[in-house]
Amino acid sequence: MNNTGPFNSIAETYDRWYDEAEGAAIFAAELACLQAAVPELHGQWLEVGVGTGRFAHALGVANGIDPAPSMLALAARRNIRTTIGTAEELPYAADSFDGVVMVAALCFVENAPRALDECYRVTRPGGTLLLGHIPSDAPWGRSYTRKAAAGHPVYSHARFTTVVAVLAMAHRAGFQLQTAVSGLFWPPGSPPETPPQVKPGVLAGAGFVALALGHSVT
Repeated sequence: MNNTGPFNSIAETYDRWYDEAEGAAIFAAELACLQAAVPELHGQWLEVGVGTGRFAHALGVANGIDPAPSMLALAARRNIRTTIGTAEELPYAADSFDGVVMVAALCFVENAPRALDECYRVTRPGGTLLLGHIPSDAPWGRSYTRKAAAGHPVYSHARFTTVVAVLAMAHRAGFQLQTAVSGLFWPPGSPPETPPQVKPGVLAGAGFVALALGHSVT
């Protein structure tokens, strides 16, 4: 996220995908996971990598940051207070937010440990980091990795990792795992579940995992 990557030129196309059958089903499954992990977002929250604001709007997150101006223009239409910037250099004072959300954004960040350090810095003690993660060792992550290797215009910019790797980085930044919820259980190319299942824990085969991580009070 140190530049606009592929997203600035495809904002409208990217956003419309969520209105198509596959995009809508995946969005519903991922949103259900996030809401199960943190049912209510109290206070002031920020979404890092807000994109077009779909998740922020659905979750009730008022603030969003992203490096792609065209994505932010769409987020602003959803009444998100937008800021241009990167995850590695968040332009906010320490302890600015009660919580931070990142949904499938950490994989596009060039320096993920630095981004998590920044999330910790701007989150108030006792606050929450809500991470939505696509595990590299599950069917959807493997599918995206194959597309990346084939030169996909979006996925080729991503670095998919395991949940274990993400948790290790988050712990080093100062966060502690509170809740994990798994979802997106149907494989790529198969009919989606309606309604989508969500299950507690980090489960093998889940295409999406929501991790609620607490800002440790020192």
